[in-house]
Amino acid sequence: MARNILILGASYGSLLGTKLLMAGHNVTLVCRRKTADLINREGTEVRIKLRDEKEHRAIHSRDLPGKVDAMPPEDVDVSRYDLVGLAMQEPQYNNHTIRVLMIKIAAAKLPCLSIMNMPPLPYLKRIPALAAMDLEDAYTNAGVWDRFEPGLVSLCSPDPQAFRPPEEEANVLHVGLPTNFKAATFADEAHNTLLRELEADIDAVRLDGHDVPVKLKVFDSLFVPLAKWSMLLTGNYRCITPGAPQSIHDAVHGDLARSRAIYDHVDGIARKLGADPADQVPFEKYAKAAESLLKPSSAARAVANGAPYIERVDLLVKLISHQLGDPNAEIDRTVETVDRKLDERIIEG
Repeated sequence: MARNILILGASYGSLLGTKLLMAGHNVTLVCRRKTADLINREGTEVRIKLRDEKEHRAIHSRDLPGKVDAMPPEDVDVSRYDLVGLAMQEPQYNNHTIRVLMIKIAAAKLPCLSIMNMPPLPYLKRIPALAAMDLEDAYTNAGVWDRFEPGLVSLCSPDPQAFRPPEEEANVLHVGLPTNFKAATFADEAHNTLLRELEADIDAVRLDGHDVPVKLKVFDSLFVPLAKWSMLLTGNYRCITPGAPQSIHDAVHGDLARSRAIYDHVDGIARKLGADPADQVPFEKYAKAAESLLKPSSAARAVANGAPYIERVDLLVKLISHQLGDPNAEIDRTVETVDRKLDERIIEG
């Protein structure tokens, strides 16, 4: 049975959207009206490299069994959908029309699967050790999440690396690292049945007889998606320097011993919250993947391009580590650097 999925965010969201379209489900992408008009006219294009192939393949939505459409947030009728994917950068949820749509989604009690780096606050409230912590300062507007029931919000580790090529139109996405989306379950088993249905459908997709990377993997543990925190604090946020941004490769491999120490500390924070070591990704595997990440992170590029706000997982991890009584000087230094660069942008603006 074809499911109807609403995805907020047409850039990174088009990767999960394309996988759902390939599996025969229908997807609505929420974005600016200009981008929506482009997608409704020409569809989407996701470029991905299959295993053992040297060149990326262009997967066009118009060739897929599922149907895609796109619209601005004010045009969305939430009653049409079975599931919501949250694929925008966290600061974007502070936009007025997005806030209004979020109120409608919360009122409809739709299950929401986040593929943001920044975990939604209701999801964190599902983790007993975090439920009473003061973490709101890490969010652009924590009030956006007030109406959501924690059990209806889950988190999917956005491990695949993808970007919109600057020379291309807004309906094109290039996948650089085709790893899997690792999702935690919801509180309601009916929603988990839906999630596992999508997992199986995506897994069954073949392209010219070949398996297609970037799967949806569902885990019972709430902590599996938090494995991304170690990667973000070791690589992505350390791409932001007092000067020009550096690549993830250089952030990680410039001083491998320091990178390992940061990575291990963040893993330790997750374990204090309740994570099992089996939930986590070994540093060696991450360091190997970072060898091919030759561009600055999206956070670093956003700061360099003058963004006044970015997702602050670095600040979130700092707040958690301090409230656990386990601060880390390297993490504090990273947060200070990011704060300073963002302050520079505000002053310049």
